[in-house]
Amino acid sequence: MEVTNLGSTGLKVSRICLGCMTYGSPKWRGWVLGEEEAQPFFRRAVEAGINFFDTADVYSMGASEEVTGRALKEFAGPRDSYVVATKVFMPMGPSPLQGGLSRKHILHAIDASLKRLGMDYVDLYQIHRFDPTVPIEETIEALHDVVKAGKALYVGASSMYAWQFAKYLYRADAMRMTRFVSMQNHYNLVYREEEREMMPLCREEGIAVIPWSPLARGFLAGNRRRQDKGETARAQSDEFAHTMYYQDADFALVDRVSEIAQKRSVPNAQVALAWLLQRKGVTAPIVGASKLHHLEDAIAATSLKLEDAEMKALSEPYVPHRVLGHR
Repeated sequence: MEVTNLGSTGLKVSRICLGCMTYGSPKWRGWVLGEEEAQPFFRRAVEAGINFFDTADVYSMGASEEVTGRALKEFAGPRDSYVVATKVFMPMGPSPLQGGLSRKHILHAIDASLKRLGMDYVDLYQIHRFDPTVPIEETIEALHDVVKAGKALYVGASSMYAWQFAKYLYRADAMRMTRFVSMQNHYNLVYREEEREMMPLCREEGIAVIPWSPLARGFLAGNRRRQDKGETARAQSDEFAHTMYYQDADFALVDRVSEIAQKRSVPNAQVALAWLLQRKGVTAPIVGASKLHHLEDAIAATSLKLEDAEMKALSEPYVPHRVLGHR
């Protein structure tokens, strides 16, 4: 497995990041795998050289962090041999104090995440979304204090407008406090609006791009249908995906992926991930896997090199979308 620097930092991460939202408690979402079912995915990821794992406090309301921490302790070796990322922002309870990016919540949330993970620190602590109710300076200072306390090594952000992220970068520099090193954004073949402003900003500022939903929540796999959404439980019940994809142009793009995949004699997922891995500025797509072949496809995609003509053919059917995934 090839490794690369996380943006302009010296941290070496695998070109594939295993997304751990899929592992935790099926009580949270029906398609989530419990701890025993999740273990083979962590074992195989480590065997393949994946050293980068992403979760969040809100996934399975903390159970994902618990499952992730125990699995990595069992399969991944010493703590200095792998990279763990988690996130803060989403509500973790009914109180308005149990979510957001206030100093109070950030300092509480990092301790709660570390306890669930069973770790002394996380490598990357990310704000899950932009919080318009909290001064940017308050969030930056709280994250800086988390780093200085040794509870996180780096800080990152997730989906927001480029102007919002630019303000975080500017204010952190002006305050001489810990700078954001990564952006976890919504970016894939059927949603490329990030190419307008966020991707150029990240390239200019040396920010790692670690896209979530690189297969459009499975849509690019080619098994979704207009009439009934698809065959799997997640395809039929994933209302979030139904609001983001399923336009006629999206299906046309999947058809193009299928054409190239058939010529290559590989699954659609490998082609879609290979396209993303070859996009300028992309560090490591975050891949969720509920079946082992999902993980195998992601691993294989790192070795699949698409030709320029194929990259162009895959880009041609794209139709602009409204902004999706910031909330």
